[in-house]
Amino acid sequence: MIRISPSVLSADFAHLADDIAAVKEAGADWLHVDIMDGVYVPNQSLGVPVVKAMRRVSDLYFDVHLMCAKPSWLIDLYAGAGANLITIHVETESDKTEEILKHIKETGCKAGLALDPDTPIEEVLKYLPLLDLVLVMTVKSGFGGQKFRPELLAKVEAVYEEAKRQGRDDLIIQVDGGINPETIALASAAGADCFVAGSAVFDKPDYTEAISGLRGAAQANVRA
Repeated sequence: MIRISPSVLSADFAHLADDIAAVKEAGADWLHVDIMDGVYVPNQSLGVPVVKAMRRVSDLYFDVHLMCAKPSWLIDLYAGAGANLITIHVETESDKTEEILKHIKETGCKAGLALDPDTPIEEVLKYLPLLDLVLVMTVKSGFGGQKFRPELLAKVEAVYEEAKRQGRDDLIIQVDGGINPETIALASAAGADCFVAGSAVFDKPDYTEAISGLRGAAQANVRA
């Protein structure tokens, strides 16, 4: 199943409720919510009050990505704010990864694990039995406007093959960074089935056309 998860960071924050409603109407499956703490990554974004406000105006599936140095402090807060899925980074609080993933599940949310470009994929694969989603970053976390790095698709392929070996057909493989109709085709062919798109949706005049184009490119190249 192909899922398109527009990144709310690319929305118009002066008309946030309208933009969220518009991408839902346009066919978005999820809404990707990046939380940056200014520590793990140098930029800052959103926060619990904003996510709570977004939840009041939308029933979209909230795909919350914690780019935060201390995710263990934040799980209950974002679960309570309306997250459906919470993804942490394997690079943060690495001595507590298993504990945090189990805690996410205890809140009723799905659990995801992300890795940055320089992190070996083996650091994530060992947690596969605990995961609902693996997020492969194809750019460095915390910065917009970066170019998609096709060499990182080898990590997507590794996750796909290991999930297949473990009989995990339910595992969602997400890709974030530089997604457009050309790169989504490459990521889908590598085994990804969930795609974070920022400017490829919110910078387009027609959200429906943008999401449909991304979905079509992904579906046409699904890994056999």
